[in-house]
Amino acid sequence: MRYPEYFLEPMRAELSSRGVIETRTPEQVDELLSADSGTVLMVVNSVCGCAAGSARPGVLQSLESDVKPDKVATVFAGGDLEAVAHVRQILSDYPPSSPSVALFRNGKPVYMLHRHQIEGRGPSQIAAELQQAYQEHCAMQSQ
Repeated sequence: MRYPEYFLEPMRAELSSRGVIETRTPEQVDELLSADSGTVLMVVNSVCGCAAGSARPGVLQSLESDVKPDKVATVFAGGDLEAVAHVRQILSDYPPSSPSVALFRNGKPVYMLHRHQIEGRGPSQIAAELQQAYQEHCAMQSQ
């Protein structure tokens, strides 16, 4: 199901206004997740309440850290249908989930936060979980 763009725009802007890269096509996803892309956090955004109340605020809060991914990007479930399908194909070892957050290193997934791990948790809990993943997977890059 594709939602009207005017409906999605405020939810997109919550991330894009803070520098998160929007990837709306499979080609943009591939460009961002190239073999030499470093660490990329990919947010599968959603219209659901747990995206608004926990996932998006938690992602933004997680970036207030010394160790963080090189890039942060998003695709929107219900908006960027082909891009989301492409990300899910790349993440085929993980069940589809929206919202969700995946951390990639050089185009390969190294960490996944699923919807069931987001629901019922607050933004600070999501941020702490993501920051732990950054410590494990992003700090290694500088060593």
